[in-house]
Amino acid sequence: MKSSTLRSFVAVHTWVGLIAGFALFIAFYAGAITVFNKQLHVWESHSAKKETPQSLAQAQPLIDAVLAAHPQARDGFSVKLPSEYEPRLLLDWDERKPDGSVIEHNFKLAPDGRLIDVKPESELSHFLVRLHYTAGLPTQLGTYLLGLVCVLYGLALVSGVVIYAPSFFKDLFALRIGKNLKRLWQDAHNAVGILSLPFHIMFAWSSAILTLGLLLMAPFQFLVFDGKLLKLVQPDIFISKPVAAAGVQAPLLPVQDLLDVAVRQVPGMQMTYLRYKHAGDAHGVVEVYGDVAQRTLTGNAAVVLGTSDGKVERVLAPSGFSPGTMFLRGLTSLHYGDFGHAAVLWMYFVLGMAGAFLFYSGNLLWIESRRKHRLREQPRNTRWMAQGTLGICLGCVAGIAALFLVNKLAPAGPDGLVAWEERTYYAVFFAAVIWAFIRPPARAAHELLMLCAVLSLLLPFAQWYAGGVNPLLSAWRGETVIVVVDLMALLFAWIYWSMARAVLRRGLHGDPHSVWTLQALPG
Repeated sequence: MKSSTLRSFVAVHTWVGLIAGFALFIAFYAGAITVFNKQLHVWESHSAKKETPQSLAQAQPLIDAVLAAHPQARDGFSVKLPSEYEPRLLLDWDERKPDGSVIEHNFKLAPDGRLIDVKPESELSHFLVRLHYTAGLPTQLGTYLLGLVCVLYGLALVSGVVIYAPSFFKDLFALRIGKNLKRLWQDAHNAVGILSLPFHIMFAWSSAILTLGLLLMAPFQFLVFDGKLLKLVQPDIFISKPVAAAGVQAPLLPVQDLLDVAVRQVPGMQMTYLRYKHAGDAHGVVEVYGDVAQRTLTGNAAVVLGTSDGKVERVLAPSGFSPGTMFLRGLTSLHYGDFGHAAVLWMYFVLGMAGAFLFYSGNLLWIESRRKHRLREQPRNTRWMAQGTLGICLGCVAGIAALFLVNKLAPAGPDGLVAWEERTYYAVFFAAVIWAFIRPPARAAHELLMLCAVLSLLLPFAQWYAGGVNPLLSAWRGETVIVVVDLMALLFAWIYWSMARAVLRRGLHGDPHSVWTLQALPG
């Protein structure tokens, strides 16, 4: 390859990586944690203790009570069935007000039969998911922006492969530890990037499809398929067709009868939730969702039934997926890692954290490559990039650690905990960004890493304080989720503490011609 062509690929890889790196660091760091979203749903409750799953026999009385109290809920609501990580039987309904606002309701039945509108104890797991696909920006803007970032991410992957493919086998396991820190970071960056390349290709592709899919189809919709493309792909995207209410009342079949019909259509399906549309109407349908334990990429299944007669409208099982449905659902399963058990989840967690390291190290390499070896005062753009990298990346880390911490220390209840969580993340994040720009980069790096270490270290003690059970007793009781979160918090506290010491050591004793130096200028 000509040297000019190679330089072009290097420039593309560098600048695309820098532009996309900040958002991708947040997406990967938060995304690695959301791999365990179901388990975090257990941990985030103030007590973090497992409850006995409620009986399915309460499902129909719950529906009847909600429809009697709120007849307008008939247009659409969902019933979450008890599961390992959510033992409560809940009915979710979004009430739309005349001014366009939406009030989220989560109803359950009290032991005495009273209808209770349950307010969420915590939004930790939901907020982390939103952070993953928006990078903390407003939902719609963040989703589309992150989709564009993932397109750039794919471009960075292609250019990176072209650059490093010639030396792939020679440098794959080279990790040259010594005084040349730039070479060490370069080796680590290259090794992580190459070894996790299939994961990154899949993630870039699936992210672009899931966030920008409809926009990417727009040219084909109007220029190729004469406005009929969306109609053709609708069965692969939506479970049931949009149906208008008939305006004729019809009694609801009991929930258990509907579940029996669904199981006969998809034997072995473990039902997870029901989605009702036009309940109590002659055209009413219910979508029964569940999982099938079989060795396929996706085990999701669904059955669409009439709410009054139990008539089967559609059966969607892995064995009968169309090519389009198999592609879309398989891509979604690959993206979220929900096609396997613990081993797959931990692999995705490690790869997600490695991806965050990839973007962080890429920025550090750019900073190091722009270093002026004979100048004590480094260029302003290099200093700004160092401060931006520290503020955004370490601000995200510290913000998430503080989010976990406040989940256990803030007052319980919807007026306390939920209000504190999201505000805490943004407060710590923006405070870290400001701190990074008002302090010398080496000082800011050391102080922010120590903040991340301290916040992580405090988490097991906060869990102990909130739950009243020490970590050893939690381990003895088999409370796996609590123990694993505590252990991971301690591990990351040690990692951030070690990084903080390394930054301080380099600042005091390393090359003085760097933005990372702490050595005073002579005179």
